[in-house]
Amino acid sequence: MNARDKAIVADLERFRCLSRDDIAELHFSHVKHPITQTNIVLKRLRRDGLVKCSAERRKYIYFPADRSIKPDSQKINHFLAIADFYKQLRRFEAPRVFQVEPKLGGKGFPEPDIFAIWKGAPWFIEIQRTQYTEKVMTEKLNRYEEYYVGGEWEREPWQPAGKKMFPYVWVVGVNKYSIGQRPIRVLQSASAHDLLNRITFHQR
Repeated sequence: MNARDKAIVADLERFRCLSRDDIAELHFSHVKHPITQTNIVLKRLRRDGLVKCSAERRKYIYFPADRSIKPDSQKINHFLAIADFYKQLRRFEAPRVFQVEPKLGGKGFPEPDIFAIWKGAPWFIEIQRTQYTEKVMTEKLNRYEEYYVGGEWEREPWQPAGKKMFPYVWVVGVNKYSIGQRPIRVLQSASAHDLLNRITFHQR
């Protein structure tokens, strides 16, 4: 495999799955005919057994060779939404870190869809494709607050030297939730562009 092949496979492993158009934007946007080149490379990677493909949708979905997701899984749309959000961030500035469904601890710990370091700040990101009840969202935010109070986050390897910073909690979706008074900062927006229109970042 060449470096680009390895990068495509690594992204499939990170995002769990990607559409052909996702791969074209992430890895072939600099070439004259990105879709054509993407099709050629993906055909070769499939032939060599390095990626798998589901043709059950109008747009083919690609997976790592050792995929564990069923082709009809509801999680596919969730992971595609995460990849789409990554592309939104990348159009403004490539995240320095972007982890999908990171494990922060055992039962009772927050379960963010994404941990990212973007624009000099850490983020826990919740991608909301459907509307949650206020009770469910409150329980999610309570977990973040308990995680903050517990202090485990201060020992994370990404923390800058001499200054501990709890990640912003960013809820992305068209629905708005009641946040209440909390010691953590919770932001809500429909998209990355929507948030950038409303706040100014102070980068480290």
